[in-house]
Amino acid sequence: MDVKLDLEEVYAKRLRAIRPTRKEIGQIRRDYKRHAVEDAKELIATLHTMGHKVYIISGGLLEPVEQFGIYLGVPKERIRAVDVAYDQLSGDWWGGNGADSDANSSVKSEKYMNFDEGPLTVSDGKALIVKELMGSASGKSLLIGDGSSDLLASRAVDLFVGYGGVVARERVLAEAPVFLHSRSLAPLLPLITGPAACRAARNQPYEPLFKKGLQLIETGAITFKDERLNQKFRSALDARQ
Repeated sequence: MDVKLDLEEVYAKRLRAIRPTRKEIGQIRRDYKRHAVEDAKELIATLHTMGHKVYIISGGLLEPVEQFGIYLGVPKERIRAVDVAYDQLSGDWWGGNGADSDANSSVKSEKYMNFDEGPLTVSDGKALIVKELMGSASGKSLLIGDGSSDLLASRAVDLFVGYGGVVARERVLAEAPVFLHSRSLAPLLPLITGPAACRAARNQPYEPLFKKGLQLIETGAITFKDERLNQKFRSALDARQ
């Protein structure tokens, strides 16, 4: 995450060292859900309501990332992660009496065998996925992430926001044009949608999320590396009055 090692050097090594079972990989989804960052689900729902498209691009394993993304409200076709194959002859494939429960247990005990190599298993690959997903779509693009692979992908979007609500990584903090310090993602809403949307949010179901985001911004939740960009954003917020 801090680019002390290239991702392509360690991705296969760490999976071979752990050799997780299908069941263990499935448990990651519950961990994701339990540790979901504040206001993530609400933000995604609001952005969809306002006509924005939300994507998930992750170097994590596809099954738990996909299931968690769907829980957050992101359509399956807008989620990208790393798929893996399992050794079907591992575990208790030879046991049981053919009952569904036994068959299911056998499947869950299958161990990791290999993964699909591609852009998400190298340090500088996310930009390729961003370009693929964006295609010929019009409008502006924003990427938020907390790792160096996200920072490297920033060249493929109009604005990159570094996220430090869980871990603030030194390189991301130093180089991200915009950095979000709060655990809550609410400050992203006015940043993405602009002052006109703030005004239009009055008396809407998502107005409280806008207000929370603006309150957090006023207390320093967002900082800008570029002072010109900072002034432009602050002026836009003042204009909403």
